Amino acid sequence: METKRLVIVAVGGQGNLLASSVLGEAAMQTGIPLHMSEIHGMAQRGGVVESSLVFGDAQSTIISDGEADILVGFEPAETLRAIGKCNANTIVITNLAPLMPFTVNIGQGLYPDLKELQELIRRKTSKLIAFNAAAKAKEAGNPLSVNMVLLGALTQTGVLPLSAEQVKAAMRTKTKKAFLDSNLKAFDLGYETAASA
Repeated sequence: METKRLVIVAVGGQGNLLASSVLGEAAMQTGIPLHMSEIHGMAQRGGVVESSLVFGDAQSTIISDGEADILVGFEPAETLRAIGKCNANTIVITNLAPLMPFTVNIGQGLYPDLKELQELIRRKTSKLIAFNAAAKAKEAGNPLSVNMVLLGALTQTGVLPLSAEQVKAAMRTKTKKAFLDSNLKAFDLGYETAASA
């Protein structure tokens, strides 16, 4: 199978690691080779968390600059920060609901303009799917399901060798039963949003 490289970036506490775990489970259940690595920023909530997932035969989990087939950003500024991993053929999915860094909140930093951020990403990549995933998570009944919304959007692109049903089967294994229904709804909302992007 053709190798596909996925980078997921988020802020600690947004559920990046669970999203990666669901994709890992889906790959395992379907017999797809997967190499995965994670980089944690500050161990507490608020630090940067980056996951690299390489589907198919590969020698390394490292995704070098310009190698990502797809980039998923749970936070817009983090998406922009990871743009170096992309090339002219990369598809980018980003949540447009910002989590302001401490420096911005105390008036010692500036947050990038969301329209300019999107234009920068569009100029460098093949396609940008940008929407407020936090609003979709609330619509699904669980504000913490931003990760599942973005998994739905990611799956819809067809870049990864996983179907919606395969990812949902992994969600049933990896997510808490109390949140399963809202997570599945969040996934579907993300999938539908990406389909109309």
